[in-house]
Amino acid sequence: MRYLRNTSKDPYFNMAFDEFVLERMDLPCPVFYLWQNSPSVIIGMNQNAYAEVNIPYLEENGILPVRRVTGGGAVYHDLQNLNYTIAGKSSDLDKDYPGYLHFMVDALRSLGVDASLSGRNDIMVDGRKCSGYAKRVYKDRLMVHGTLMYDVDLDKLTKALSVPGSKLSSAGIASVRSKVANLKDYLPGISGIEEFQSALHEIMSRNEDGSHDAELFLSESQLREIESFADSKFRTWEWIYGRSPKAEFRKSSKFKCGTVEVHYGVNHGLLTDVRFGGDYIGNLPTDELERLLEGVRDDEREILKVLRNGRNINEYFDLVTEEEILSLFKVT
Repeated sequence: MRYLRNTSKDPYFNMAFDEFVLERMDLPCPVFYLWQNSPSVIIGMNQNAYAEVNIPYLEENGILPVRRVTGGGAVYHDLQNLNYTIAGKSSDLDKDYPGYLHFMVDALRSLGVDASLSGRNDIMVDGRKCSGYAKRVYKDRLMVHGTLMYDVDLDKLTKALSVPGSKLSSAGIASVRSKVANLKDYLPGISGIEEFQSALHEIMSRNEDGSHDAELFLSESQLREIESFADSKFRTWEWIYGRSPKAEFRKSSKFKCGTVEVHYGVNHGLLTDVRFGGDYIGNLPTDELERLLEGVRDDEREILKVLRNGRNINEYFDLVTEEEILSLFKVT
């Protein structure tokens, strides 16, 4: 199979690269490329970022939140994870989609990994998940991309994807960790992820007669177009958070004024239906504050601006600081 090389570690550029190849590149034949992301969490196109990702943990650890153009669930990437993309024209999805998937499984098997397809979108080894994949169709084109966990930090993976309201409940963390596998454990003859990438690339580009297909190249203007696309779409708050479907949250804490509970929704990244309750003491009802918070971005800095720029917060909650009320809007 012919191939591209994408050496970028920038997840926003890499998301734009995928979309460019699928939608804008001339594809006379199927192509593949292998690529890596710096530490990041990649959420599915239809997911709610606030419900799937531990955003404070990401910020504290320099992990980037990223939204991709395919469905499926959230995944954690670091430089010990290898990603693959296969894209091409398709007139028969029932044939081409399984073919793309088996292409990767067969490549892993060539390296001695007893890999198999399982479930909705998993590649398994020894009963454990080593890869998740997703697809997208654009006109007469098909793209499949996925992960290959080589030696991923499973502790960071678990923490980055574990938040209240997520499908990874605290009780389920251990079971999630026990069900994933790093391919390093099944490739004793491979000395590192660079060697793994080289070996996989050699297999995937090899023809049946032993020859290798040629590399395809993108022009400098095409690369600039991808970078511009990354800036205008994939790095924006509107794409990462604003696409999030509605989710409901509730949190309470005990302060000097008593217990304060907040109920609120987040719809396309904006606060909705904000309501305070509890046994707290204050001078004024919170109706005005609730109205001020409606439509504000679910972003700590934006919420804090509202809390500081309205009435003194102590008018609503005796002896409480803006930072304490802000803590009610944090999902951890």
